Amino acid sequence: MMKNSLFGPLDPAPDAGWTDAPARKGFLTDTSICIGCKACEVACKEWNAIPADWSEGLTGDSYDNTSALGANTWRHVAFIEQPAAPPAPPPVDLGMPTLRPADEAAAPDGAGSQDGNKPDFRWLMSSDVCKHCTHAACLDVCPTGSLFRSEFGTVVVQDDICNGCGYCVPACPYGVIERRNGPEDAKNVGIAQKCTLCYDRLEAGNTPACAQACPTQSIQFGDVDELRERGRARVEQLQAQGVEGARLYGDDPNDGVGGTGSIFLLLDEPEVYGMPPDPVVTTRDLPDMFRKAGMAALSLAAGAALSFLGGRR
Repeated sequence: MMKNSLFGPLDPAPDAGWTDAPARKGFLTDTSICIGCKACEVACKEWNAIPADWSEGLTGDSYDNTSALGANTWRHVAFIEQPAAPPAPPPVDLGMPTLRPADEAAAPDGAGSQDGNKPDFRWLMSSDVCKHCTHAACLDVCPTGSLFRSEFGTVVVQDDICNGCGYCVPACPYGVIERRNGPEDAKNVGIAQKCTLCYDRLEAGNTPACAQACPTQSIQFGDVDELRERGRARVEQLQAQGVEGARLYGDDPNDGVGGTGSIFLLLDEPEVYGMPPDPVVTTRDLPDMFRKAGMAALSLAAGAALSFLGGRR
């Protein structure tokens, strides 16, 4: 493991001072089998007593009425309508003998509906969540210690310590964490909120609520190292079946955040799912910036001292 320099691979719990920490826990979200049922959203809200989003309603954006992650949405299932690839031209009728009925023979091969027309889009469904980064900028910038690294390698907000300063909000490269703005009768209004990976359930040896409720096992919970291996095997399987766009996201310990605790199996580019293609922890360059600022301050101090001494002569 590398020395913690705010980027690069490391085991986050031992680096945070935990001794005899259990294996790092996280999620593998396989979007190829997500059916968009939103059971994970409901389970997350019920277990964590998260209020309904005061702005929830018909957004006019597909069937998705939660839109994005936020203080009142710790799990968000996106419905992405993606235009299908241009259809192949219909076969040329050469008058050859066929065993299919004439109306079926005239339809393009692989027609997916009863009227002989192919759908002009495909659904990409994905349940998004906090990434629980190896190098978490939200944790780095928190001035009160409200955010802490748990023994499971996750990042958790302590509601009773957070003062609502909001420094963590712009620090997150994924736009996950947010201060709760309403409704008025909700608890923790003004406090930064995000997924805790059900820290209270982990302490009791239980599975997080979202993974427990997922009917297709699209959300899988376990040791991060094992989930990475499982995800890579699943990608190989899908690619062998012709799904060329299958890929893992967040599994590389050498990426800009040192890898994440929440890993995603995607069927297209990350940007399609609203995820940054090359995330970088926003505090990565702080040590170098502090060193340069210190050198500049010393240079200024030395110059001022020389000027003072020279003036006395």
